[in-house]
Amino acid sequence: MDNRLIVTYGEDPFKMVKEVLEKADLKSLIPKGAKIGIKPNLVVSKPSSSGATTSPEMVSALTEYLKAHGFDDIVILESSWIGDSTGRAFKVCGYEDISKKYGVPLFDIKKDTYSTRSFNGLSMEISDKVLDIDFLINMPVLKGHCQTYITGALKNMKGCISDREKRRFHTLGLHKPIAYLNKVIKSHFILVDGLCGDLDFEEGGNPVKMNRIFCGTDPVLIDAYIAACMGYRPHDIDYIKLAADIGVGSCDIENAEIIVVSRDTTTASPSSLRKVQQLAGFIDQKDACSACYANLIQALARLNERGMLRHLKGRCIKIGQGYKGIECEGIGIGNCTKGLSHNIKGCPPPASDILEFLQDKVLYR
Repeated sequence: MDNRLIVTYGEDPFKMVKEVLEKADLKSLIPKGAKIGIKPNLVVSKPSSSGATTSPEMVSALTEYLKAHGFDDIVILESSWIGDSTGRAFKVCGYEDISKKYGVPLFDIKKDTYSTRSFNGLSMEISDKVLDIDFLINMPVLKGHCQTYITGALKNMKGCISDREKRRFHTLGLHKPIAYLNKVIKSHFILVDGLCGDLDFEEGGNPVKMNRIFCGTDPVLIDAYIAACMGYRPHDIDYIKLAADIGVGSCDIENAEIIVVSRDTTTASPSSLRKVQQLAGFIDQKDACSACYANLIQALARLNERGMLRHLKGRCIKIGQGYKGIECEGIGIGNCTKGLSHNIKGCPPPASDILEFLQDKVLYR
């Protein structure tokens, strides 16, 4: 299923995970008797509601699916960022409870031994436990990053190396070593937590409720889709382009087969977070779905980064089912606002398309 992405929307992570895994037929991809590794993103000791870490409900649902289909050799492995404790992250993020409930061990990669692997002249210290895994399930969070703009499937593999190697990756500029690392370690399946991710930072603090989960087998394609969800194009993120160039996968999101299992029907709710509230000040929403609203917030965040929000000049962007059937002057996002004079269609339109629409079709009119 390399060129397929399976997406679903909603507020019930257990149901959503089961939906995409059944559609992907994950069980048929895993060799019989395989040692399965689940690699979440537990970069810091913060709950998933912060927008920083992988939802424990998603990991629970995945574990139940695997065990229901006869896969019992499972380990959850992670290494939090330098300066934080993986053991504390396991506890704070709810993973100790998962381990007890399902009998799945937790493994701290910081305490592992390492072997050197190389690609194209770059050597890396890789966890021996990771190298011993037969089938690696990568569970990144759809979120921003202060240096690389986004973090997703490719960058999540950085938790599979030693802390010493993490420091060196930063001295090398992150992009090249991240791409090369994914030639050394293969993600066999990627299940993305897009329920609640941070607008800007890997460690959370400005989460946006996005209500989506998606999966695939190509980490480059997954990250290209994550980029689109956050208002970027694949070529905006150096490590996505580099990974595609060296054959890790394809970043051709335009020709990917995107299968939507369930559309979002949940209503967007106001955020109490200052940054999200500031962006929401440019929006006039009436019964907007959470996914569409989140994509607009992401696009406005990118406009803000470029110093372009001032060009809206007091105009509010309309979004939501409350605008169905209304024809008037204004800026509208999504199919529900197709009667407005300036409209971008989609259900929901990607944040990258919204950004382009606002930049090229609206701001300078």
